[in-house]
Amino acid sequence: MTEHRTTRRPTRRGSAKRAGAASTGGTERSRTKRAGAKATGAKATGAKATGAKATGAKGTGTKAKGTKATGTKATGTNESPRASASKSAARVTGGLAEYRRKRDFDRTAEPRGGGRKPSPALAYVIQKHAASHLHFDLRLELDGVMKSWAVPKGPSLDPAVKRLAMQVEDHPIEYNAFEGTIPQGEYGGGTVMIWDRGSYRYGGEDAVDPMEGLREGYRRGDFKFVLQGRRLTGSWVLVRTRRGDPRRAQWLLIKHRDEAAAPGSDVVEEFQSSVVTGRTMPEIAAGRKPRGRRRAAS
Repeated sequence: MTEHRTTRRPTRRGSAKRAGAASTGGTERSRTKRAGAKATGAKATGAKATGAKATGAKGTGTKAKGTKATGTKATGTNESPRASASKSAARVTGGLAEYRRKRDFDRTAEPRGGGRKPSPALAYVIQKHAASHLHFDLRLELDGVMKSWAVPKGPSLDPAVKRLAMQVEDHPIEYNAFEGTIPQGEYGGGTVMIWDRGSYRYGGEDAVDPMEGLREGYRRGDFKFVLQGRRLTGSWVLVRTRRGDPRRAQWLLIKHRDEAAAPGSDVVEEFQSSVVTGRTMPEIAAGRKPRGRRRAAS
């Protein structure tokens, strides 16, 4: 007997369903593929944009870095003399703000200051000042201004004597040449005499650069210096005893023991006239004309 096998054919409905599923699957895969490609493209585009942005930032950074390098060069040792002079003038102007604030230059003959260039040798001056109380103003040039201290009893050549020195506002270098009378009612009103003047230098032995030695000594409150004046010479030190407001700090002025020291002497009483004009305090107050240079030098 012959065996007959019957092969069941898929119905149209089943075939259509499977075809539809396959078609749907293919469509979904196609959509997914296109979406993935689109996303990948977008990501690539974003990466490209990000890369461009990063490149721009890098370029900007390079430019900024170049500017910074130029700025460093401008402020370094290779800066032009004009730039250096401008910065120095700005520092001086800032340092004289308090001095100028206290004075009316339409009334007083004191110099406004700030226009004189520092000299090769650091300037030194002591001015005898009969204001509300008689005192001596010690001024030492540093960084374009005259650091100033009011010394009530004046300097002493006796190393055993320590003189109180009250720090006051910085003065302009031009003030070293001022001798005359400040009008009453103005700050420091009274007669001013140039009692001594000359130059000074660093008095320590622990600094390679003398200027840095002076700055560091001033900052620490152990300011060593050597005077080369008409009346005062030799080694001295200013020692800060009380901090606080640096413009009103208290210091001690002390003469070191050296050949210029004179124990038991009173140099303030010994010299009563100006080293520039030869006039006494009353003569300056009266407006008397300066004497001859030879007599003024004594």
